[in-house]
Amino acid sequence: MQTLFGHIELVNDRKGEFLNFEVKPLTAGLYFIATPIGTARDITLRALDLLASADYIAAEDTRTARKLMEIHGVPLGNRKLIAFHDHSSSVTRDYILELIEGGASVVYASEAGTPLVADPGFTLARGAIAADLPLWAAPGPSAVLAALNVSGLPTDRFFFAGFPPTAKSARATFLQELANVEATLVFYESPKRVYGLLDEMCKSLGEEREAAVCRELTKRFEDIERGTLADLAGSFAEKTVKGEIVVVVDRSHKAQFGADDLDAALATALETMSVKDAAAAVSAALNLPRRDVYQAALKLGK
Repeated sequence: MQTLFGHIELVNDRKGEFLNFEVKPLTAGLYFIATPIGTARDITLRALDLLASADYIAAEDTRTARKLMEIHGVPLGNRKLIAFHDHSSSVTRDYILELIEGGASVVYASEAGTPLVADPGFTLARGAIAADLPLWAAPGPSAVLAALNVSGLPTDRFFFAGFPPTAKSARATFLQELANVEATLVFYESPKRVYGLLDEMCKSLGEEREAAVCRELTKRFEDIERGTLADLAGSFAEKTVKGEIVVVVDRSHKAQFGADDLDAALATALETMSVKDAAAAVSAALNLPRRDVYQAALKLGK
């Protein structure tokens, strides 16, 4: 996954054993395969069969594809490796589509993870569909799904938001638009910007919202930190961070409570508490941003 992971260092954790691949002619078409985001053995058997059988192999980074095939003992032989990435021209795309139209099978692998998920491949897929060419996907590794698995946050509904804008004002607007989405939010971020993102999330999404920062998923130094956005922002404030980052944030719970519910809860709390304490208690109870609850408490307290 070039945009998220840069150049992947595939971890070869095999013990010398080799697989017997099902090598058989493939129906002409375009085959998207998911590749490991770190540990080489995370590739699926079907993906290896496709790599062994395809007439041509297209890849975001041909060096990584070649290394992955070498690790698993998949011979390239005389077959051609075609580079296709974010900066590839329409000429390369059309060349691949012409191969398929001519009866060839082409496997496409992104740098790591699932093609089209913050990875190249969209224009290739759209071109194949427009030309009425067969298109298949062999599912497998995905940083989004791996992060959801270990985050401890709800997975019944989630929203993949990709990379937040780098400019501060654009990022603030971007996050504000997601503040009330009733689905778990998943972001990719650079290790150099993860603290800035967490800090901005505290303001836009609420300090008390639960989140997880997942680093180096499936790799040797995998690390998961969980807590509120305020806790995580504090943890990463002075930390030197390396590796690939996925940030997972709990969904908004605002829609579950109307203004009347909030006012009623605050009115009860204000009978025995100060404005500050009432806002903190109601914010925690209703899982709403403390700043918003505090402003509502101030109005009621007058």
